[in-house]
Amino acid sequence: MNEQELREGLRSEMAGVTPPPPLSTGAALGAARRAHFRRRALWASLGSAAVVLAVTGFAVVTTPDGRLYQPAGNGPLASPDASGDTKQAWPTGPDGRPQEDRTARAGSKYEQGTHLLSEAVSVIPSGYTTPEDPPNQSAEERTLRTHQAQFEDKVDGVDVWSYSSSVAVAQGKGTGRVIVEVHDAGNQLPTEPCDLAQTFWGMRGECQVETAGTTRVGVVIRPTDDDRLDQWSAYRHPDGVVVFVAQTVRLDESRPALTKLPFSVPQLAALAVDERFHLR
Repeated sequence: MNEQELREGLRSEMAGVTPPPPLSTGAALGAARRAHFRRRALWASLGSAAVVLAVTGFAVVTTPDGRLYQPAGNGPLASPDASGDTKQAWPTGPDGRPQEDRTARAGSKYEQGTHLLSEAVSVIPSGYTTPEDPPNQSAEERTLRTHQAQFEDKVDGVDVWSYSSSVAVAQGKGTGRVIVEVHDAGNQLPTEPCDLAQTFWGMRGECQVETAGTTRVGVVIRPTDDDRLDQWSAYRHPDGVVVFVAQTVRLDESRPALTKLPFSVPQLAALAVDERFHLR
């Protein structure tokens, strides 16, 4: 077979092939939207899975430079729309629109997070300072004082939120961190003090029950195999609100650590029942 015969044979074969139907614009857009939502759900799932410190769901990850990364997780799903796409139904923000993800960036929930940070700063003992981030830094860039309000779940038709604050604590050349986290009533966290304490950030450790006044508080005095935190306490108020208070001698790897923790074990237990952290 010469070259000319080969060409003619190929043309004959191509002429016998039925061309595919033209691509529908609507179908293409629908497929693109579905792919977009699948990718978004996948990233949310990966963010939630990476959350080794989910105080029972509060997504926070300490990065190597000490930053607190708080990825959004999956939320409740609404029914598919007319195109077959499924969209996440986040709580409505103060502008009347659904939030972009779990985190509130304005409104009453956001203000609760701001308030919690102020209260956390107020309990740092004398002899320590609480350095602040430069005023021109965005919320995402701050490492010394951070706060967040995050939607956790809808329980019996009621939105359940968590609020977190982190305060850098300095003394001499060392810098550590104090963290306070609060979960709304209606959360699905355990009731028994040490069971509750061992849910914080998914960490485990040597736990003991401390008495603060007339209340029993779970305090992990030593983590087993995770050194992100040194100690933390946990308390469930009678109305169901849960408070965690944690401390660590090291803020991040770029700064020297404190020579000692800011609070004793009894003080850490007392902070968990402190009414200043009893958000309603």
